[in-house]
Amino acid sequence: MFLKNAWYVAAWDHEVRDQLHPVTMLAENVVLYRQRDGKLAALEDACPHRKLPLSMGRIKGDDVECGYHGLTFDCTGTCTRVPGAERIPHVARVRSYPVAERYGLIWVWMGDPALADPASIFAVDHWGDPTWGVNQGDGMTVACNYLYMTDNLLDPSHVAWVHQSSFAGAGTEETPLETTVGEDGVTVWRWMMDAEPAPFYAPFLKFKGNCDRKQHYEVRYPSHAIIRAIFTPAGSGGVGQPLHPDVFLMDSYNFMTPVDENSTRYFWFQMRNFAPNDPAISAQFARSVRGAFEEDRAVLAAVHQGMANKRTPNLDLKIDVGPLRFRRRLAQMIEAESAASAQQAAE
Repeated sequence: MFLKNAWYVAAWDHEVRDQLHPVTMLAENVVLYRQRDGKLAALEDACPHRKLPLSMGRIKGDDVECGYHGLTFDCTGTCTRVPGAERIPHVARVRSYPVAERYGLIWVWMGDPALADPASIFAVDHWGDPTWGVNQGDGMTVACNYLYMTDNLLDPSHVAWVHQSSFAGAGTEETPLETTVGEDGVTVWRWMMDAEPAPFYAPFLKFKGNCDRKQHYEVRYPSHAIIRAIFTPAGSGGVGQPLHPDVFLMDSYNFMTPVDENSTRYFWFQMRNFAPNDPAISAQFARSVRGAFEEDRAVLAAVHQGMANKRTPNLDLKIDVGPLRFRRRLAQMIEAESAASAQQAAE
């Protein structure tokens, strides 16, 4: 089950140019395309005649023409042409989805169009700030249910074992975690004091010696996350302390779009408070981050299979408080949304 009344990332903006671009989101097939003025459109990817994917057709001006018998649909999903027919049947239409562009990504609203508000798209701090650098990031398909990914992104402790050559470091095994539950999601965090910097971050720090490090893992409903890394000279960090002038800040934005119950499309990019115009550093970040995420992908695919085929109950630990709180609230939101939709359909 998925939360429908939410914005999900469908693609990078550069992936949708002058061709039809099919995607599967929340087990629904959608086709994206641009109209002549560059505006995006998102339609149900199935002609109502024989259900051939519209993505197998072609763009005609601002419309999409089915590649089977030429039925043509505008950006609202309204059929504008049925070759050989005296009139267009009133049922000859496809669903149209609200669509928006933000942060180099294409977002699609999968629920009630009347509730779609682009202002509610995940806000990215410092976007457009010329003093911050951006690593445009990547996207990958992960062979697991998206909730295993939200579990992973609410679990700072896993870096000690999965990412030993990159994100791991002193304190990542034993330092206790704090969990904060908010209206829009769950955050798991901790400060690790007077520790050696993690290998991934060490080359970029402006200071020498040990550090105080904060891991901030925040996931918002339904499946969007910000992972914030803070490194500051030892003795200068901690709750309520002002940021040191030499502080290292990196915000990793992560957007999980369920393809179906068994696979997830994962989009990400990072922002940093240094080297705003250095493509070499951006490329280095991209290589290192993708390497770490490939480690996650292998683990999560195996977890999905292990949980699907388990013969004994799985064990929850103290470190699972954040993921379990997130799952519980999201399930309540999905249940409430489903009940409201059922009531509306019955009226």
